[in-house]
Amino acid sequence: MLTQRQLNILQIIIDDFISTNEPVGSRSLSKKAEIPYSPATIRNEMADLEEMGYIEKTHISSGRVPSEKGYRYYVDHLLAPQNIQQEDVQKLKTVFEERLIELEQIVQNSARILSEMTNYTAIVLGPAVHDNHLRKIQIMPLDKKTAVAVIVTDTGHIENKMIYLQDGYDSAEIEKMVSILNERLQGVPLTQIHSKLRQEVGNIFKERVQDYDQVLGMLERDLYVPSKEKVFYGGKTNILSQPDFNDIGKIRMLMQVIEEGNLYEMIAKNKGGINVKIGTENENLALNDCSIVTATYSIGDQNIGTIAILGPTRMEYARVIGLLKYFSNHLSKSLTDLYLEER
Repeated sequence: MLTQRQLNILQIIIDDFISTNEPVGSRSLSKKAEIPYSPATIRNEMADLEEMGYIEKTHISSGRVPSEKGYRYYVDHLLAPQNIQQEDVQKLKTVFEERLIELEQIVQNSARILSEMTNYTAIVLGPAVHDNHLRKIQIMPLDKKTAVAVIVTDTGHIENKMIYLQDGYDSAEIEKMVSILNERLQGVPLTQIHSKLRQEVGNIFKERVQDYDQVLGMLERDLYVPSKEKVFYGGKTNILSQPDFNDIGKIRMLMQVIEEGNLYEMIAKNKGGINVKIGTENENLALNDCSIVTATYSIGDQNIGTIAILGPTRMEYARVIGLLKYFSNHLSKSLTDLYLEER
């Protein structure tokens, strides 16, 4: 257990290092009003904190910097999320106030705005297609032989598919076909539509749709929706502007992880609330000097995606956590309201 004095000194060391990126010495601490202790006492307490693994020296003559264990303790026990400033609220509201049709647009804008506000890399995961269920299908003819099928999911995601019609297939036949599809396939996962067409729709088409077998074949071919993850980045290279990253080898490894999309599975593991992974907790050598803060967003009670901020371990945790709490709550409310309006 740390004493109150040790907690006070540890918090000031971490806050100071986050702010300046400079090792913190006992001399500079003794000049701070928040540290009402003698220089000798401060040196002794810093030596104890170092021995316990909460701070460490970068080299023999330096002051101390937080260790990974120190950051972990700071995030878990000492940190208070920063209140959102009115200027930040106004920037974030631009996402919620735009009446966007597609969830993808909202998510993409979220990544851009969060990266600009934090100067870190923002990663926003949209719902994977395999998590989407069909809400409705619309088919809009373009000419006599082609049409666009618009597939709308329960999360607001929209897929557009070009389909090729049979000769002489008029609007009445199309309306009849769409009505059957919506009646039988509503609520079906998108990735099961292909297999469900014959099982759920085949017999009804046989009775009510002309050239039913050819039409079913066309729908099976053209309405296929592959399972894919939706990942949106904001400020991919922002993290490289941080003074913590000056090792070319580490930069190359980090950019490779970002560019190859290897962060998806790691970030998607968050099932709710705010989660902070620091350094080696990310279980990837390229991220040993990074922290990732994640929060989920939802429609109603259903978590549908994750927001993440990737930055150095010397991250402004209080600001980032405050922003993500506010943003995930308001994004969830905005998407839920939009979903209810469209029902």
